[in-house]
Amino acid sequence: MTQPFPEIEPYAHGLLEVGDGNRIYWETSGNPDGKPALVVHGGPGGGGKRGARRNFDPAVYRIVLFDQRGCGESLPHASDPAVDMAHNTTEHLIEDMERLRVHLGIEKWLLYGGSWGSTLILAYAERYPARVSEIVLVSVTMTRPEETDWLYRGVARFLPGPWETFRNGLPESERDGNLVAAYSRLMNDPDPDVRATAARNWCAWEDAVIAHETLGSPGAYSDRPDDALLAFVRICTHYFANDAWIPDGQLLDEAHRLVGIPGVLIHGRLDLGTPLRNAWQLAQAWPDAELHVIDESGHTGSPTMRATILDAVARFGRR
Repeated sequence: MTQPFPEIEPYAHGLLEVGDGNRIYWETSGNPDGKPALVVHGGPGGGGKRGARRNFDPAVYRIVLFDQRGCGESLPHASDPAVDMAHNTTEHLIEDMERLRVHLGIEKWLLYGGSWGSTLILAYAERYPARVSEIVLVSVTMTRPEETDWLYRGVARFLPGPWETFRNGLPESERDGNLVAAYSRLMNDPDPDVRATAARNWCAWEDAVIAHETLGSPGAYSDRPDDALLAFVRICTHYFANDAWIPDGQLLDEAHRLVGIPGVLIHGRLDLGTPLRNAWQLAQAWPDAELHVIDESGHTGSPTMRATILDAVARFGRR
């Protein structure tokens, strides 16, 4: 297949209590008796989008989507500055996924996701390998400090003008320090205008990094309603300022825990924000994974990347 499946609606959905006052939105679509597959969205904080359902044959798969804490239809919503972020960490999200699996009565599921979603999938799969049947990762990230530093400082060598604007969105005293942590502080400022301006500046930089991706979705980061944009940036800066609470290199070092789990890694050669080296290193450490490099694709995809995703999902559907 080269085109996604037609739009479908969920046959079940709900809000799952996961503790600390949080409820995560989940839904299932496709075949109730089909092969379970979990879609793990990017961001972090990029919930609310449902298009990934269309990568799965609804006659074959039981398709599970969920919104991670604080975003999409999960409650409470991180756009509200009163919402405490202390209980929104990678560790919480891993356990939310496992709690959802148990809630839905699923023994093992395929995991599918891209960008930040690939980090969270790896963290979950290395914790619970017996609960994972296969993995499909797109635009691979492991949220190592070097990756965050590259995205918010290193890429400036290719985009000096937009990066200077991004940096100058901070108070002058913070422009030579940790930019991500400084933006996180702005996203928790009591002044709503400060938060809104910081969110727009953050997404303008993200959009500049993908602006060359004419076959994908240039402008994808800013293309969100106001509340979703605020939650997205607040959660992103919260996670990246804390290196996602993952010890540096841990996901790569513990890739041996994925032995026996078939995987497909799909990465665009033109991905400026998350360079191909990430996927290549993971493929070296995970013998059961195959790496597909898409020459004309960046971070947000292309027709060839879409076809490669559809092929991987279809192949695993026949297992």
